[in-house]
Parts: sequence; C-alpha cells; structure tokens
Amino acid sequence: MKKTFYFIRHGQTDLNLRGIVQGRGVNSPLNETGLQQAKAFYEAFKDVPFDKVYTSTLLRTKQTVQRFIDQGIPAEELPGLDEISWGIYEGKEQDEVIMAGFEQVVAAWRSGNLDLSIEEGESPNQLVARQKEAVAYMVAQPNEETVLVCMHGRALRILLCHLTDMSVCLMDDFPHTNTALYILTYEDGRFSIIDHYNVKHLENL
Repeated sequence: MKKTFYFIRHGQTDLNLRGIVQGRGVNSPLNETGLQQAKAFYEAFKDVPFDKVYTSTLLRTKQTVQRFIDQGIPAEELPGLDEISWGIYEGKEQDEVIMAGFEQVVAAWRSGNLDLSIEEGESPNQLVARQKEAVAYMVAQPNEETVLVCMHGRALRILLCHLTDMSVCLMDDFPHTNTALYILTYEDGRFSIIDHYNVKHLENL
C-alpha cells in the first residue's frame, strides 16, 4: 500500500518564545500564537482525508492537531515521536553557557559524532532507534493511506534524514518553524519528500 505522511512540527509555546529549552521532559502547552498556527493549519488541510493522526506523548503536539481529532479521526500517541531529550538543559533559559554548550554539541553532530548527548540527555542515534520503532509501527498499519503526524523540531529534522537515506549529520539542512509541513510518500519500502517546508498556511498570521 502506498501511504502519504503529513509531518508537522507543533505550534508555538511560551517557552519557545522565551528561549527556554524544551525537549522530551518539558510538557508545555501552546500559547495564543501556537493556537492560531494550529487553527491556520487546520483550515488549510481540513479537507485532506486523513485516516489517522499520530502525535508524540507531549501536550503541545496533541493541541496542534486537536481539531482533526475532534472531527473523529482516530488518534494515537507514540513515544517514538517525542522530542529529543536535552538532559540537564531542559527547562532552563538559553543563556550564554547553554548556547555555547548547544553549539559544541550540534557542531559535533555535524562532524559525525552522533553518539554524543547533552549530559543526561539523548544522542541522535538513541533518538533514531526509537523513531525507527514508531515508523515501523505506522507503516505496518492497514487501512491508513493518508496520515497526519505531529512532532517536534529537532526530532523532525533527524527523522527526515533517516527516512530519506541522508546522513543524520545533515539534520540542520532541513528548515523548521512551528507548524511547518513536510509531506512524504511511502511506497515499496522507501520514503520520498513531495512537499518541502510548506508554511503557506502561516502567511496571514
């Protein structure tokens, strides 16, 4: 069966706005802007015949696609879709020390050290392992041809790499913003991107 996946990042939260590190361990709600982004996305894509909605286990993804769920589309949470864990940085403001730490780690990832993590956090390779479980589950489901998946910024960029056989080192080549959309088809065991960083629904916000 050919499947089409609509992958979006969640809407804005106050912590996004304030530069507080979120991640797998921070369960923040959408703010007013985030709710407007979610509504704009819904208005743009409400006529797509989604068979299923998948979210991470975190509130901000569920709130982003709640209107689709309210339509009666079956929904399911998968831990494999959760954001990467930023360990000891989670819940903290991105001050100079944390920004420098981030830059070091992201530079190491870019140069190929994908087993490195923030202290007590997850490495990209650890994240890929749980993402692959989630993807295997989603592609195995019968009668789900058109699927909406709401997840997180860093996690989405890492996912797009390994789904399309790119090195995870290149994660930052994928732009992202709140509710940005990537559409991928899945056929004969392969994913292909057919819509790249679609943010048209945000033009009037």
